[in-house]
Amino acid sequence: MKELQAIVRALLAPTTGKTVLATLVTVEGSSYRRPGARLLIAAGGLTFGSISGGCLEEDVLARAKRVMATGQAETVVYDTTRENDLVWGVGLGCHGVVNVVIERLPPRPAWAVALDENITVRRSTALAIVHTASTTVPLGTRLAAELPADAIPVTGVFLNIVPPLTALVIFGAGDDAQPLARLAHELGWHVTVADPRPAFATSPRFPTAERLVVAPAAELAGRSSLDPGTLAVVMTHHYVHDVPLLRTLLPQPLAYLGLLGPKKRAAKILADLAGEGVVLTPAQHARLHAPVGLDLGADSPAQVALAIIAEMQASLSGRDARPLRQRTRPIHS
Repeated sequence: MKELQAIVRALLAPTTGKTVLATLVTVEGSSYRRPGARLLIAAGGLTFGSISGGCLEEDVLARAKRVMATGQAETVVYDTTRENDLVWGVGLGCHGVVNVVIERLPPRPAWAVALDENITVRRSTALAIVHTASTTVPLGTRLAAELPADAIPVTGVFLNIVPPLTALVIFGAGDDAQPLARLAHELGWHVTVADPRPAFATSPRFPTAERLVVAPAAELAGRSSLDPGTLAVVMTHHYVHDVPLLRTLLPQPLAYLGLLGPKKRAAKILADLAGEGVVLTPAQHARLHAPVGLDLGADSPAQVALAIIAEMQASLSGRDARPLRQRTRPIHS
């Protein structure tokens, strides 16, 4: 998502000039990137994003020069299924067939303006990329709402639903929350940092956070704009803060809820809450990750942040975080 955000920012920047966009629209077999991957080429050769691990970009850049000059969009098929494939002198070995649409874009395309607005308010956007042109609908990207339903066969359109930004709320603004906020920002997530202490939840300490919330612990969750897609982690390091936070958070239909600290501490908090009548359902038990994070042998704030982010990503993807070499099914669904 962060890659797409960078592309949108470049498209809307007044100094960007002419651009060509390459979009990966279909994949058969194996491919490094999935449909929806994009590479933006600006004047002077400046690029944003990618459509492969680097093996296709050279040819795409060459074709982009022609599209930039002529304005004629094209769909290119890259077949890397042969074992001895030596396209452009590079053995790709991906064993897949991919289609890429390459199009010249006007300044501030309407779909990019709409996407930027939707990203800001955490709303999804439906894009349609036509890769088989008709007499009425040319190749290229547009908002799905602008595409006539009967104008082209469905097989000639890639419908790309761009979801809202993943929202992460970090309850606790200690030093160990700083690398977690930075890593989440690198993934393009919308980060909120919430803490009862105004001296900790500050912009200088969390320059990449989109939002800072300061309130008493019992009010923090209610002021943090939680929704069913939100990821939350409690890491205040203060028992008196964690208890009221979990009292509010446990019943919420969050996508993920983590608690920093050892198992015994988590068990005591849950026991205290049970004494108050807060009894967890099986779904709430499954959603609570305590201790939070994967077993990576982490022993520094940055490593702990990596373990937490990795577990969150696995949860979002519905994966069990096992090594890929142990996976018996395709990497991509």
